[in-house]
Amino acid sequence: MVFFSNCKINLGLHITAKRADGFHDLETVFYPLPLYDVLELMPADETTLQLYGLPIPGNKDHNIVWKAWQLLKQDLPNLPPVGFHLLKNIPAGAGLGAGSANGATALMALNRFFDLQLSQKQLLKYALHLGSDCPFFILNSPCHATGRGEVLNPISLNLAEYYLAVVNPGVHISTPWAFSRITPAPPVHSLETITDRTPSQWEQWITNDFERLVFEAYPEVHAIKTRLLAMGAVFAAMTGTGSTVFGLFKHRPDRITFPETYFVKCLSLAEPLCR
Repeated sequence: MVFFSNCKINLGLHITAKRADGFHDLETVFYPLPLYDVLELMPADETTLQLYGLPIPGNKDHNIVWKAWQLLKQDLPNLPPVGFHLLKNIPAGAGLGAGSANGATALMALNRFFDLQLSQKQLLKYALHLGSDCPFFILNSPCHATGRGEVLNPISLNLAEYYLAVVNPGVHISTPWAFSRITPAPPVHSLETITDRTPSQWEQWITNDFERLVFEAYPEVHAIKTRLLAMGAVFAAMTGTGSTVFGLFKHRPDRITFPETYFVKCLSLAEPLCR
């Protein structure tokens, strides 16, 4: 069975408090994108994971797909072995949540592949064990998120009339590095009211708390945002802790010119999501 594992952007990101458990409270809006990795499950004599496409840092035994299988195996010891084949089309560690999506997709795929009949509530609980962003990909629809990112409130945000340019310069931004340099503070404007304004009004209102420090340390990331706005984007921002920057366009851009080493995609947000 083949499953498609999409990614997301953050429309704004506020770090509001440091928690006693070492995590941070945040506020953001997650929006899913029709840009995919591909996960295939096959019957097997022993559980294996084969990786293809773009590189993934670290040992594959620590891959989140592998962790998803182990997590279910703890509660379901009779879970049969399975062969995973993961094709990576989306850069890892780019602020697009592709790894989190792989983990959530693996949980849903195992649920269907073995007819485990796990409820959405159970899948959300398992997903949170894998990572703070993972529960979003169980719902996979626009959400206002708080807590660690796991408190999800679906919102009626529809960007189907827009095109999205996604640009990643291949710069790795360490998430621990970024969070260690952020000063939590209550947001000036809550993102909960994002639907009250159009994207052309977002530029002076929606902010990502990590942009300033990332732009100072990595000017090439700042240059992407400047370029996208100059090309006519009605809104452009960095997603997550970076280094991916996206631009929203009312019309499909004629040319998106960046160095050949950059990861560049132009998407129609009218395209329905595959699962």
